Amino acid sequence: MTPHPATSSFLLKGARLPQWLNTHSTDQLVDIAVVNGKLEKIEAASANPLALPIWDIQGALTLPLMVDAHTHLDKTLTKSRMGDITPGLLGAIQAMMSDRAHWTPEDVYQRANQGLTWSFEAGVQHLRTHCDWWEPKAKPIAWQVLRDLASDWKGKIAIERVSLIPLHLYADAAQARSLAKQVAASGPGALLGGFVHTSNWDLQALKNLFAAAQAEGLNVDLHMDEELNPAAQGLLRATEIMRDIGFEGHVVCGHTCALSAQDSLLALRTLDEVAKVNMSLVTLPLTNLLLQDAVTGKTPTKRGLTLVQEARARHIPVMVASDNVQDPFCTFGSYDPLEALSTGALAAQLPQVFDDATQSICRTDWLTGDAQDAPFQIGSAANFMVFEQANLWGFPSQTHKRLVVRNGLLA
Repeated sequence: MTPHPATSSFLLKGARLPQWLNTHSTDQLVDIAVVNGKLEKIEAASANPLALPIWDIQGALTLPLMVDAHTHLDKTLTKSRMGDITPGLLGAIQAMMSDRAHWTPEDVYQRANQGLTWSFEAGVQHLRTHCDWWEPKAKPIAWQVLRDLASDWKGKIAIERVSLIPLHLYADAAQARSLAKQVAASGPGALLGGFVHTSNWDLQALKNLFAAAQAEGLNVDLHMDEELNPAAQGLLRATEIMRDIGFEGHVVCGHTCALSAQDSLLALRTLDEVAKVNMSLVTLPLTNLLLQDAVTGKTPTKRGLTLVQEARARHIPVMVASDNVQDPFCTFGSYDPLEALSTGALAAQLPQVFDDATQSICRTDWLTGDAQDAPFQIGSAANFMVFEQANLWGFPSQTHKRLVVRNGLLA
């Protein structure tokens, strides 16, 4: 491999793109012309007609920069100051509520900024973070901090914010509309969100959430059925509501663990309905493998993942993301989506990880629902990663060492 030229214009020679991205050539390897930091041309081996400096990577695996579709920057890096935590989701929520009493804008900013630094170093270019929002009339401390961080990181990482609001706060239609108005008025990159669980299930509240989002022109991102209770019905009901009201936005549902515990006919029927609406799913393997079926002194026998392969078979976009990082929900994590993909690929037994499953950490358009956000479009910024040591058969092993290129320049 020759060194990267000290310029933002060069010919990246011999790149091995994943099959889902390589629509430019029937050959395995492509040459990518980068001019002034933007993608000029992608094609089979060329004669370098533009006389660009050559960066020959000799078949090294190459990916677009990544998207981390579901994180919690407000909670991150709090585990070190907590004691023992009751296993499971509800125990983690209790621990987090206790810690929130000590949050300040400075505390949230420092922790979240550290997480973003790790994310940037890993090669992330787009990140969506949820923000706990437990009061109907008061914005949480972290909401404005995350907006400030989005401004501070502009041009490096695009940051979206989701209001993580418990479902019962949407039970009153007027209050639901008020919440949606607050989110919409808080600036660009904001989405309406909710926590939907059998412990707070309320069909009318879910209807109010979607109606409020529709009225304010907001996309929706939900923590959906994060449990192993086969009676959970949030995902199926969400698809029905979207069709009934003609919901015009894009919806992302994270977790949907209950699908793995349901009768297969019901679970597959639910996925059939998901495939008919404008919805993406996000699976969070690190957190859900740790939280689901969690009992002290017992080896878990249930994985807690959603039905990834069955969803993909129905052409439902399924993303993989970091979720919680070093907080009471998950003591692991590093804001490197490849770590989450590695865990998810093993747990869900995903085939063709590089050529197919890498879509789950690179397809920003799957997260936003906007085709213009698709990666590696001609004329877009030359943002990509080159893996010097990884190979196709072992991927994502040996991916920690990577070369990150932003706007054509080696970071």
